[in-house]
Amino acid sequence: MISKVLDWLGFGSQDRRDDGVHGHVRDDAHDHTHGVVDPTIATTTRGIWAIKWSFLILAVTAALQLVVVFVSDSVALLADTIHNIGDAGTAIPLWIAFVLARRKPTPTFTYGYGRVEDLAGIIIVLIILFSALVAGYEAMDRLFYPHPVLQLGWLAAAGLIGFLGNEAVAVFRIRVGRQINSAALIADGYHARTDGLTSLAVVLGAFGVWMGFPLADPIVGLIITVAILGIVWQSARAVLTRMLDGVEPQMIDELRHTAESAKGVRRVESVRARWLGHRLYAEMTLAVDPTLSLASVYKLVDEIRGHARGHLAALESLNVEVLPGSGRESPEHHPHANATFP
Repeated sequence: MISKVLDWLGFGSQDRRDDGVHGHVRDDAHDHTHGVVDPTIATTTRGIWAIKWSFLILAVTAALQLVVVFVSDSVALLADTIHNIGDAGTAIPLWIAFVLARRKPTPTFTYGYGRVEDLAGIIIVLIILFSALVAGYEAMDRLFYPHPVLQLGWLAAAGLIGFLGNEAVAVFRIRVGRQINSAALIADGYHARTDGLTSLAVVLGAFGVWMGFPLADPIVGLIITVAILGIVWQSARAVLTRMLDGVEPQMIDELRHTAESAKGVRRVESVRARWLGHRLYAEMTLAVDPTLSLASVYKLVDEIRGHARGHLAALESLNVEVLPGSGRESPEHHPHANATFP
């Protein structure tokens, strides 16, 4: 029974560890997975592991806070609890997205189901927005119709619990999100970290009420609402960038530098890339030395591809189109003009 619980939590899948922002994998980990487990499935397992832990931690955090909400009648803590419940709920669409990403490509979805993760990101943004509207309404209502706040000691303790729970979740989501290059998971991690700071604001509100300023509680509730709206903007921008095929400029620079530093490349005409879920698909057009043989060009392309994957572990595919290196000769006279090396 215990082993089943540990497997569900993902402990059984943690033999493979990434060790950097770019997703460099240690040699022992690479040997363990190469040729045995599809890389997409391996990274998806890491994502599911982080999501499970995030859901459990935030669910416990929200449950403890909810008890104090009923005891203290604090609208600031209510806003924070609503947000933590919404944050725990974001694990559900992400979980579904990662599970679907495991499916192999089909004749209809030839690139697989990586885009489902972007759709999950949109659902997450909508969940956060809904929590902001609910929290804001409750805070405004309490501002105009005040109620006494009770059990200030428990209220402050609940704020600290919210901070610790969210910070633990933030560490999980940001670290794993960077390792598997998941924009949705990283955005959700920073969202959780900001939640931790807003939970500390509940402690500030309790202190204000204790000092004889009862409106401190609904004011803190409004501050939390504004913070949630800020998270909505930040998360929406990150997810929409991915949906519109936006990539981090440093990744394009990395691909361009890798090609330019390869011996035999005259010019890098263009570099393009886009994300499908947490896998990167790239294309580049190169002008190479026209004296190179076809075998040398193949070797050059393999070298570029190997170096690119060494720096960008999320790189799933790199298609290279080769053009003549000299603008003076006609393409039809070049032995490998306009050849594409998928």
